[in-house]
Amino acid sequence: MAAAKGRKPAKSKARSTKRAASKGAARTSVKRKTTAKKATTRAGAAKKKATAAAAKRKTKKRAPATATGRARAKTRKATARKVAPKKVVLKKDASKKKAAAKKAAPKKAAARKVAPARRTKAAPKATGRKTTGRMARGSTARGTVKTVAKRARPAKATTKAKAPQRAGSPARRGSARPAIVAPPSRGATRAKTRAKSGTTKRTARSRLGAAASPRHANVAVRRQPASATPRGVIVKGAYGTRYKEILTPQALAFVAGLHRRFDARRKELLAARKAQQARYDAGAVPDFLKETREIRGGDWKVAPIPADLLDRRVEITGPVDRKMVINALNSGANVFMADFEDANSPTWSNNIEGQINLKDRWAGTLAFTDTERDKDYALGDDPAVLLVRPRGWHLLEEHLTIDGAPVSGALFDFGLYVFHNAQAQIAQGTAPYFYLPKLETHQEARLWNDVFLHAQEKLGIPTGTIKATILIETLPAAFEMDEMLWELRDHIAGLNAGRWDYIFSFIKKLAKNPDYVLPDRSQVVMGKAFLGAYAALLVKTCHRRGAFAMGGMAAQIPVRGDEAANAAAFDKVRADKEREANDGHDGTWVAHPDLVPIAKQVFDRLMPQPNQLDKLRGDVHVTRDDLLQIHDGTKTEEGFRHNIRVGVQYVEAWLGGRGAVPIYNLMEDAATAEISRAQIWQWIKYGVELDTGVKATPEFFRRAMQEEMQRVKWEVGAEAYDNGRFPEAIKLFSELSLAPDFADFLTIPAYKLIV
Repeated sequence: MAAAKGRKPAKSKARSTKRAASKGAARTSVKRKTTAKKATTRAGAAKKKATAAAAKRKTKKRAPATATGRARAKTRKATARKVAPKKVVLKKDASKKKAAAKKAAPKKAAARKVAPARRTKAAPKATGRKTTGRMARGSTARGTVKTVAKRARPAKATTKAKAPQRAGSPARRGSARPAIVAPPSRGATRAKTRAKSGTTKRTARSRLGAAASPRHANVAVRRQPASATPRGVIVKGAYGTRYKEILTPQALAFVAGLHRRFDARRKELLAARKAQQARYDAGAVPDFLKETREIRGGDWKVAPIPADLLDRRVEITGPVDRKMVINALNSGANVFMADFEDANSPTWSNNIEGQINLKDRWAGTLAFTDTERDKDYALGDDPAVLLVRPRGWHLLEEHLTIDGAPVSGALFDFGLYVFHNAQAQIAQGTAPYFYLPKLETHQEARLWNDVFLHAQEKLGIPTGTIKATILIETLPAAFEMDEMLWELRDHIAGLNAGRWDYIFSFIKKLAKNPDYVLPDRSQVVMGKAFLGAYAALLVKTCHRRGAFAMGGMAAQIPVRGDEAANAAAFDKVRADKEREANDGHDGTWVAHPDLVPIAKQVFDRLMPQPNQLDKLRGDVHVTRDDLLQIHDGTKTEEGFRHNIRVGVQYVEAWLGGRGAVPIYNLMEDAATAEISRAQIWQWIKYGVELDTGVKATPEFFRRAMQEEMQRVKWEVGAEAYDNGRFPEAIKLFSELSLAPDFADFLTIPAYKLIV
């Protein structure tokens, strides 16, 4: 009994132990289920959070602007897909676990390369389960879950992940690989480097963001290309071959300095011109200024003339085309005036290539090969002295803006030339010499003088090094020649009788006065009426002040294939130059190299000495009325029609990029077109009756235009006419000729057609 009783408790204890074990197993099972459930919840939350972050990044991400950017974005997407969360089936078998861990290793490495800045907190480790991943994984088909804990990173890496973001870059939180926004000055270099290496791996420094370091920004500025423009300067024109040699940052800064200092005054002077024109339109006429009587009556002289300008007996003019520059310098003339104004169509390429050509002249590299004729051109041993004519104050260079405004064409042409060549010229025994066009008042001459002073100071050359000759080619300027010489007395070399523009200015300034309607322009000749008076006064004024008095242009050119016509043309040139030499001029202008010997023979014979500064012309007494006397003559229908043909043909050539154009055996420039349309406008305004009895009216003009264009088409050929810019030229010339008010310059609206 006792034994039986003793065994009974043992069985009871075993049953109790069994029940306890069962209860413990149950509790363990519940605990495991709870842990798994919690892990599933956390995994689902992490997955939702990652999905939301990815969607947010997708919304914020900008489309790549370049091919490199698109490639980088594609790489980011591919990498993101590689590390995207996946559902993993729980593996019970140890060997399968090992294989899964081996398979996940590449994904871990990829994930480390693009590790997000913010780490997800590791989920609790499930009992008896090994954690091998970095992100929570979803539930399996069996309902069991493998909880993946993220491995801890060193504190240093975590600190780097929290570094400030680059300005403008997307948030890095939850990002597989943040987009890189490089500084403008380095972006292209970095993209190019990555493209060559074939990798998108970033270093720790690149992950910090370049903009986080001020020193980095300074380096970017220093690495700007040499062709970068200065502050506020924008080059709108395209860059051709060698353009960067002219448009250097230093040269552009020099031009910008001229613009910022003098452009406001230039605009004020142009406004003063308009006010003066309004007085003329109201009936006033030009006269000598009372307030400058002391200057005209004073006993003073200009500064001495440089040695290489003491003999200017023959000067040739022409555009800045490379071949023409070489031919003009080699022509045998004493001086060559390279023209950026009336003989130049101011296209961007003409202006910049002209600067290149002149720079090459002083660098000793000026040469040209004509491939069509298989002929080489090079500078000779004794080239002419070089003078440059920039554009007038009224013209702009729209291809270069400074602080949002286009620069003055005059300052652009002058500034680039003097900046690049002044030192080389001085080293070769000469200096920067200029012709100044279209001046109307002594205040405008004063502006040029201040520009010269500024340029000499900035370039470190002595005051008075720059010399200029003023073209007296406007009616108001004829009344202020003494004053202009005074304003530029340290920089002046002389005055020039610019006859063709002077005729145009005479018509323009007195356009609304019926007492000053001129006859055919072919009858408005030098030596008579207002032209004779102003040329004589020019010689007297210059020689009294020790300055040169230069004669005007002989526009004739050789007539090929017609010896009689050619001889007649040369006779006209000879007679014109004899008149100038006898009047006391110190030199003259020609338009073609073949005319240089003709003019030189005349001046060698009549002026054996270098100049005629000693010819003071005390016999000349010119009054205001002398300077306003018009020529006797007739107004002919042929003259009216001739103006149409010449004017339209010149405008068409100008629009095509040519500024010096041979028309009817004369070398024409912009002054020709200006005279032509000015005379037509004046005759139509006053309804002038022509020699044929026809009245000059808008209706007659339109009919004559159609008829004369048929003639021009026959003269130039149908193919050249149809392929040219004649419709634009006809439209522009017609609008200006029939306008209710006289436009100041044809070249201003024409320029808009070539910008």
